[in-house]
Amino acid sequence: MGSVHAYQTKAGKRYLVRYFKPDMSQGAKRGFLTKRAAESYLSQVDIAITQQQYVDPGDGRITIGELGGIWLEDQRAVLKPSSMHPLQSTWRVHVEPRWGSVRASDIRYSNVRSWVTEPSEKRGATTVIRAYGILASILDVAVRDRRLGENPIRGMKLPRKQPKRRVYLSHRNVEHLAAEAGHPDLILFLAYTGLRWGEATGLRARDVDPLRRRVHVQENAVMVNGAVHTGTPKTHASRSVPYPDFLDPAIRINLRGKAPHQLLFGSGDEHLRLPNSQNGWFAAAVRRAQQVDPDFPKVTPHDLRHTAASLAISAGANVKAVQRMLGHASAAMTLDTYADLFDDDLDYVAEALSRARNSQRIVTVAEHSDAEHRESGPAGYRAPSLGRRELGR
Repeated sequence: MGSVHAYQTKAGKRYLVRYFKPDMSQGAKRGFLTKRAAESYLSQVDIAITQQQYVDPGDGRITIGELGGIWLEDQRAVLKPSSMHPLQSTWRVHVEPRWGSVRASDIRYSNVRSWVTEPSEKRGATTVIRAYGILASILDVAVRDRRLGENPIRGMKLPRKQPKRRVYLSHRNVEHLAAEAGHPDLILFLAYTGLRWGEATGLRARDVDPLRRRVHVQENAVMVNGAVHTGTPKTHASRSVPYPDFLDPAIRINLRGKAPHQLLFGSGDEHLRLPNSQNGWFAAAVRRAQQVDPDFPKVTPHDLRHTAASLAISAGANVKAVQRMLGHASAAMTLDTYADLFDDDLDYVAEALSRARNSQRIVTVAEHSDAEHRESGPAGYRAPSLGRRELGR
């Protein structure tokens, strides 16, 4: 329970509300113009306390910078270094400078909306979406801690990311690139298994089954801030991936003389690092291939994963098999990711409908009309019309 008290100011009479918080400390709010408004506020506070939904206005004074530090620590406990790095970078560069000193209770939808939509050549859609997501998640923490009654910026419309055009190599392109590369076996392996770079370079000798021609993907090696970090695959789930028989000789050569714990590709003791996108050995191989073939596309190591999906689908592999090969969470994800590779299926649908129609002759409306005209007798006579079931024969 609480009470309402009147007091005088230079501007006239005002009302003060006093009440007890759930922890039995005293709370107060002043400045109400009418007694009715003060009593209404007190009634709302009483209901919130009774329903255990009370939010102390003073708790919302914590800054986004303070909450951000708590949120980042929570993320660090559950995310891999490769996932944590872009969050820390976005927080440091885009979120903290603008919102770090602002109190959580002072965050307004309109202000964040202006920040999200402000033009910037340095902020693409991906950066904007990530920055907004960090700020919104921090405010979610404030709501869960009962520092705020609700998150004022949830549900905001964000700019759309423009999907990057995927590049797919042909069998001939893959052979050409491998011939120009310093690690031809790795090029062929990536293009015909669909493994991510970190998954392939994280394979150890014990992960290879030459008899079944399979590799067991259980480790992922990614470079963060110049250091290689190893952990579980992207989906946290291991998987078994087959490789074609023409890769068998190269796989056996890479296994030769290596202990079970040593890495399949490279020296066996150090992970092969992702080559520099501008002057690394992979980019150099692409440039040499383009000198020989001007139509050779510009590709990255990750495009070899897309190439593997393309080659598998064109070879007749079903979606479920491609999903398992790539390690996607579901076949629906594979279909959504590589929808452009299934465009030919639309042509197959049209062709299948045409074949089905031609397999059973259908009397068209025009043919039916001509038949009626030919069968009509003397003036005024009309042949009986055929039922719908009698039209197909």
